Amino acid sequence: MSSDRLTSDRPTGASRGLAAGLLAALLLACTALLGTGAPARAETAGTGPSATTIAEALATDPVYVDPSYAAAVNPSQQQALVDQIEATGLPIHVALVPLKKGDAFDGDPRTLAAVLKERLDRQQLILITNDAYGKWLTGTEWPTDAHQTRDAASAVGFLKELDDAGLAARVGKAVELIKAGNGTEVYKAETARIDKEYSARPRAEEKASGSSGGSGTLLALAAVLVLAVVGAALLVRRRSPRHTAFTFPDAVFAAEEAADEAGLRSRAAAELLALGEAVEHADGAATPGLSRALDAYDAAGRVLDAARGLPDLVGVLALVAEGRSALDPAPGIPLCFFDPRHGTAVRRTTWRPLGRRERADVAVCEDCGQALRTRRAPQVLAVRDQGRTVPYFEVPAERSLWAATGYGSLLSGTDDTLAARVGAGEFSRARQQSEVFRDHRPPAR
Repeated sequence: MSSDRLTSDRPTGASRGLAAGLLAALLLACTALLGTGAPARAETAGTGPSATTIAEALATDPVYVDPSYAAAVNPSQQQALVDQIEATGLPIHVALVPLKKGDAFDGDPRTLAAVLKERLDRQQLILITNDAYGKWLTGTEWPTDAHQTRDAASAVGFLKELDDAGLAARVGKAVELIKAGNGTEVYKAETARIDKEYSARPRAEEKASGSSGGSGTLLALAAVLVLAVVGAALLVRRRSPRHTAFTFPDAVFAAEEAADEAGLRSRAAAELLALGEAVEHADGAATPGLSRALDAYDAAGRVLDAARGLPDLVGVLALVAEGRSALDPAPGIPLCFFDPRHGTAVRRTTWRPLGRRERADVAVCEDCGQALRTRRAPQVLAVRDQGRTVPYFEVPAERSLWAATGYGSLLSGTDDTLAARVGAGEFSRARQQSEVFRDHRPPAR
């Protein structure tokens, strides 16, 4: 795709006509996609339960379960949670609702908690909410974290005993830890266990000489994770043929098990449809980036049509975000590097891996930025590669456009866009490379 096309200030009459035809065809395709698969969960602002609805329910019942979570927490499980909470004597409330970037709470469980606190108007309150991934929990307590609520809710995601447990069991465990007041102790113990298990595993490049022992401390785990993230990002950005394989503990990516591919496909189709409508109604004379938005719309449609899994569907979201940014007079930064489903990043962060002079600059959302500042591992979009669960950016760049670009974070400049790379065939070539790799890889030992 030429740079003239990317930098055009105003589409010509012919291009507008072509765009109209393209939009009509793609809008029909999106409409068809929206009619298939699992129903989307609160996919657009204005859908899903309102804060008033949730608060009114919590005023009389300490557990609110949105209908979309009825299969995860049935009425008998909900009543068991109510009984458990009442037995604690603590002001614990639970709100299990679908969250998505752009909804009434902007997909942020902390925003949901803050709004509910205001609506409930209670000085003392302990609130447990799910996050956008479903299996992870967020705990908030007012006026202070006297019962270690935050760590108690976070610890649940790391407990090995709950690896295959449902949402109701996880909430019940969080309530148990809050009642015991030992959430921080359990959180530290579980992350130390993961550190020990991780350190005991031989890395790919150390298999010949054996594994090295670990320190068993949370600080060591954080250092290893940050080094791995930065090193992989740098290797991807430089498109070096060398690739270091890091084995991340599965618990770090437990949230991935809750990913609903059918729901994400519906969400991607809905967001593409919304972008198409925005492009169709944009004023070309007043929108210098309209040509870029059309490119992003076209690319997102092609990726959605060919998407075979979670990484590609997330790529659709990144392309839609690129298109929306092009329509904005003040374009923003890309979606979060660690997992674009976190939404638009709030800042870019520069890292320098230990022992290296190179620096990597990536976009991060508020939660991921806070996680890094407090030496916690951010929630990362994980994929299966060579039989391992790894961050998406550890897949060799030649086999993944998304690894090569960090879903937009690792692009080289204003003329280097995801849409341009899709248009140049990089997405298709990466898919072909991935197919060849799968067909010719040696059998697992």
